[in-house]
Amino acid sequence: MNSIIEKFARVGVFGTFLGHGIVALNINPKWIPLITTFGFTKSQAVKLMPYIGILDIIVAICVLIFPIRIIVLWAIIWAFFTALSRPISGQEFVEFIERSANWCLPLILLIVLGIPKTPKNWLTIRAIKKED
Repeated sequence: MNSIIEKFARVGVFGTFLGHGIVALNINPKWIPLITTFGFTKSQAVKLMPYIGILDIIVAICVLIFPIRIIVLWAIIWAFFTALSRPISGQEFVEFIERSANWCLPLILLIVLGIPKTPKNWLTIRAIKKED
């Protein structure tokens, strides 16, 4: 059962990050206020967005093919804070709630993969043994 959940979670995270990456590469003007909330200028936000897009696409591909735990952890953190950037930038809090799947799905994937107790296992792909 965990294998099926893992596969669907990997595909879901892939789709989320690939989609957001493509949108960022196309410089979504709606995202500029989200980035400027964190102290960047509009010009810097526009210049930064393609890099964000490339990183999101790399995360998408890695999670689909090689779900390394540290990358899955990054996906959780990044998706959480990008969702949180909406109410921080002045949008309603429901905008954060609406995007909860963006960070909950990689969290589920990490739980299925196994949360490591040692630093070296954050760089592994497969589920860890019980004694770790």
